Amino acid sequence: MKLSLVVPCYNEEEVIYEFYKETKRVFKGNIEDYEFIFVNDGSKDKTFDILRAIHKVSDNVKVVSFSRNFGKEAAIYAGLGKSTGEYTCVIDADLQQRPEVVLQMVDILDSNQDTDCVAAYQDERSEGKAVSFLKKGFYKLMNKISDVEIYPGASDFRLMRRKMVDEVIKLTEYHRFSKGLFSFVGFNTVYIPYVAQQRAAGKSKWPLSKLFIYAIEGIVGYTTAPLKIATFAGIGLIAAAFVYLFIALIIGLITANVTSAIAIITLMMILSGTQLIFLGIIGEYLARAYMQGKNRPIYITKDFLTYEEGKEE
Repeated sequence: MKLSLVVPCYNEEEVIYEFYKETKRVFKGNIEDYEFIFVNDGSKDKTFDILRAIHKVSDNVKVVSFSRNFGKEAAIYAGLGKSTGEYTCVIDADLQQRPEVVLQMVDILDSNQDTDCVAAYQDERSEGKAVSFLKKGFYKLMNKISDVEIYPGASDFRLMRRKMVDEVIKLTEYHRFSKGLFSFVGFNTVYIPYVAQQRAAGKSKWPLSKLFIYAIEGIVGYTTAPLKIATFAGIGLIAAAFVYLFIALIIGLITANVTSAIAIITLMMILSGTQLIFLGIIGEYLARAYMQGKNRPIYITKDFLTYEEGKEE
């Protein structure tokens, strides 16, 4: 098998068949030995029904259907685990990431044996300035405090050789951040720009709130710097609090002004809030250790449809 396409799907009934049809059109005459691995991440619409219909009329389609929504990271992991290709590509189903770019990636790996991965990044973004600013800030922060470097703007849209895929699969952590995992395993990666197209249909599954949570996953998962910051900040705040308290008491005794008492109360509120923030940071790390300690599966498969004889579940 030359190529495996891993396609996470969540409520994509409006676009999934169009993706399948368009990919076949683009690949025709360019690459014939390939497979689709659609991962239905607990969709609440008719995504699985459509995927099952596609599977019935195709000879190169696998469908992994989760028992509930486990998230895109779990879907990527499941798809990589079911892939058999010499090359494996992770691509979204909404056609914002075009199959033509996959062909470019294949050409790069074919012509450069020392390259193990081709990752696409958005050189120009159509999103709002605020979102773009926050994303750039996230990458800068991650690369300053993390042990692994994440290429700014790089997405999960990438093509990997089998040996890299096998190493990613070995990383069985429950809380997953694929961009970090891809960087962690190393291997020679080439980054190419691409222009994200408009969604063929449907709505984005990544509102700002989800992006924020995803960013927290990345920071907590790949660096302990926030814990060190909390320690040093706590020491500094305690020292500053004692100095301020001494000055406020002196002023209060001399002037008998109630303003000093108000200042002290305000300071205590600020310090208490700061403590709660740092306790929250510690809690994030403890929660991940707690969940990992349970050793729960990353996902649960409800249905698995395959074209390979003897592997139907």
